Amino acid sequence: MTGKIAIIGDGDSITVFKAAGVATFAAENEIKAKEILRKIAKEYKIIFLTEELARPLSTFLKRFDEEPYPVVLGIPSGSGSTGYGTECLKNAMERALGVDILFND
Repeated sequence: MTGKIAIIGDGDSITVFKAAGVATFAAENEIKAKEILRKIAKEYKIIFLTEELARPLSTFLKRFDEEPYPVVLGIPSGSGSTGYGTECLKNAMERALGVDILFND
């Protein structure tokens, strides 16, 4: 599992990542995304998940917070950001550091 990176999302959002050498997995809904995530979790260190798929899976994704790998990050899709990925990053930083060092809200 040396530095492997993957992305799960709709076909249009993940195409550019494929060109950059990232393993891509198309998922049309959160059920398919959850299934893919279960299959690839032990193989990849970093897994990007588009925000539209990550938000409905928030409870399921909490299980990955307890282990160092994989790191699962919500990112904007081709249709733009919902703010969910930033919200998750902020919460993770506050948990790890005890303070918000980036957003200062």
